[in-house]
Amino acid sequence: MNAKAKKSAGAARIRVKQVKSGVGGTQRQRQTLRGLGFRKLYQTVELEDSPSVRGMITAIAHLVRVEE
Repeated sequence: MNAKAKKSAGAARIRVKQVKSGVGGTQRQRQTLRGLGFRKLYQTVELEDSPSVRGMITAIAHLVRVEE
């Protein structure tokens, strides 16, 4: 577990998986993918469940799948 995950282990977490590539999307969508921590297609990341993260997920909902 990395330092970020240890720091907020008590907070609610959600798992998000990238299921489509950001190549055909806008630069803003690609930056949102990177901001959420995605580096590879089909990668799963565990994120803090906050309104800001939920908003980022909503912006790229067609590229990711939430595994709560």
